[in-house]
Amino acid sequence: MFFEFSQFLSFFLVPSNIMVSLGLAGIALMAIGHSRVGRCLLVTSTMLIVAAGILPIGIGLALPLEERFPRWDATRGAPTGIVVLGGGVIRAEISAARDEISVGDTADRIIAAVELARRYPSAHVVFVGRTEADFVIQFFEKLGLSRDRVIVERKSSNTIENARFAKQLAVPKPGETWLLVTSAIHMPRAIGVFRKEGFAVEAYPVDYRTTGTKDQWTLSTALMGGIGMLDRAVHEWNGLLVYWIRGRISVLYPGPMSKIVS
Repeated sequence: MFFEFSQFLSFFLVPSNIMVSLGLAGIALMAIGHSRVGRCLLVTSTMLIVAAGILPIGIGLALPLEERFPRWDATRGAPTGIVVLGGGVIRAEISAARDEISVGDTADRIIAAVELARRYPSAHVVFVGRTEADFVIQFFEKLGLSRDRVIVERKSSNTIENARFAKQLAVPKPGETWLLVTSAIHMPRAIGVFRKEGFAVEAYPVDYRTTGTKDQWTLSTALMGGIGMLDRAVHEWNGLLVYWIRGRISVLYPGPMSKIVS
């Protein structure tokens, strides 16, 4: 019941869903004779969609998340292992239907993991993510990484389970260095969860969606591009808030150990 309720609630926490719902409500009200209120809602919906699509609102929300953790310093030495988070890496349903691997918009995670595995041949590679498990090893092999280098976790369905099951597979020991590879925008929440689970990992952010602070003053050339960025950024901020309230992360805005903000 809680899962179904959370899914229902999450629908109304997505900015694009809210904006479209306002417009649909306006059309419905106009159809039953409440023209004035209906027009107001429809105009409000249109203005919000245009503003979110063109103005760099989503970028402004995404930048603090993407800039929270710096790039990993390779001079620190070879890592013990690499944990790669799934989630959009492989489009499993399309891959199964077409009998061909179809990658999603976070495939940078696998590419980065393969690069790290080649650079550090003694490092273990752990991939966590249930829906992509059947295809991810094939993808690793296509990129030249032998399947005996990769441990694939098949049970987790969210970031909390990612951390829990990754720890069980990795069995990290004191003094070891484990890298966490995930999208830069997702890194604060992921690091917070791993810390809460007692798995000390170092951030290896990839899959950046912004070029830096200059993007804060750049208008979007594609309406849906701006809305998509806003949806994704709000999703992560909502995730941080919910995980913090539920005690899944210890601080609201996890960062490098010297920058943790409570």
